Amino acid sequence: MSCQSGNGPVYKDTLKSGTIHISVDESFKPVIDSQIKVFESQNTDAKIIVHYKPEAECLRDLNNDSTRMVIVTRGLTDEEAKTLSTKLFFTPVWGPLAYDAIAVVVNNQVRDSLFTMQDIRGMVKGISGFKYKVLLDGTTATSTVRYVVDSLLKGQPMGKNVVAAASSEGVIDYVSKNTDAIGLVGVNWIGNKEDSTQLSFLQKVKIAKVECLGCEGIYVDPVQYNIAAHRYPMVRPLYYILKENYQGLGSGFTNFLINVDKGQRIFYRAYLLPARNSFQVRPMDIKEE
Repeated sequence: MSCQSGNGPVYKDTLKSGTIHISVDESFKPVIDSQIKVFESQNTDAKIIVHYKPEAECLRDLNNDSTRMVIVTRGLTDEEAKTLSTKLFFTPVWGPLAYDAIAVVVNNQVRDSLFTMQDIRGMVKGISGFKYKVLLDGTTATSTVRYVVDSLLKGQPMGKNVVAAASSEGVIDYVSKNTDAIGLVGVNWIGNKEDSTQLSFLQKVKIAKVECLGCEGIYVDPVQYNIAAHRYPMVRPLYYILKENYQGLGSGFTNFLINVDKGQRIFYRAYLLPARNSFQVRPMDIKEE
């Protein structure tokens, strides 16, 4: 907001123009890069400056006046919302954008490509019969690490075999070169960049199948159907948190992200399950002659 005038506040940005800064969980860099590229191509007077960081740092950026929006894997707690409301004199808005699966990647040369959740929990605890190094995109502050700590370890310590890479891309690169390592990364990192239709997974590594929830003896891939049908067990939401109480560029970008024909389709192409697009599962019979 610029200085006050006699007629009230004067804003420097609109729904389709201006410049804003946003902070984004670095686990979602590929898909958010795509979203910004398309949004700016459609709104040539708009500039979104994105800062990719570990999730905890993104949430801390909500206290910075220069940060208009953050994109992370959770909404605000009641205490966080109360603190920000007191500071800003309005309550930020937040909501889900899509649902992400955490994929298990292994080297193309290894035979192990089917894992139970007990296997995965054992590996991150360092007590598994598998002798893999487990690569994460850091050891603190990232959303993937938080998922491992909260959902897999449930308060127990990480094993000494858990290794930090500098980024999700670093996880994939290391696993592609070492047969004694597996990695946990967001599914949007494993899209094949050379496939313009985004129909195949990255060929540098192998995507392991994980035991299906509610299915006996079945292992599933981290694809949209298995996320929507609650078959794939490692799923996390992706949220926006917007610090804007007028129709500015942050609202314009949010509208784009949740628009079914625009932003939601980009999430779909990045292997995430769109949160705003209806997904129907219909029973059908296949008869073979």
